[in-house]
Amino acid sequence: NKNKAPDFAEQGDLGESFKVKVELQVLADVGLLGFPSVGKSTFINAVSNTKVKTADYPFTTLSPYLGMVRFDEGEFVVADLPGLIENAHLGVGLGIQFLRHIERCRVLLHIVSMDSEDPFNDYQTINRELMMYDEELLKKPQIVVANKMDIENADEKLKAFKKQLGDIKVYPISAI
Repeated sequence: NKNKAPDFAEQGDLGESFKVKVELQVLADVGLLGFPSVGKSTFINAVSNTKVKTADYPFTTLSPYLGMVRFDEGEFVVADLPGLIENAHLGVGLGIQFLRHIERCRVLLHIVSMDSEDPFNDYQTINRELMMYDEELLKKPQIVVANKMDIENADEKLKAFKKQLGDIKVYPISAI
């Protein structure tokens, strides 16, 4: 016995209202980290089911893009994060907003371009920004990838970069 067409009204009482701020704890399993134009979007397009805009100018990615990577044993989510720049921890280039995305990734894939004048300085600058924002970010597992190995003199730059990094393993790739 349901009253499908009620023919009465009740006096409405005052309701309750409150504000709730909800923050996503985990954005992705793997977050792509690095300067603008190091090949993060090209990489995520190559390994996942997403098609992120890529262009030959910095800051084509202004918000995170998520892609699902599937392989024989399972799947994981990878996030193409907007590029960081020096003084991001102070808010330069929307840095605080971008750094907050990094907090919500389990593993960081630090992409360094071999097209850079000084790849080691780029690597250090990004890690310094992580430290200045929150030292806990440096405790996250970080995989270092040397991208753009298809360009001229990339092998020499990679050799110098590996020497400067010491015991840290570097994975050379050409995302394109």
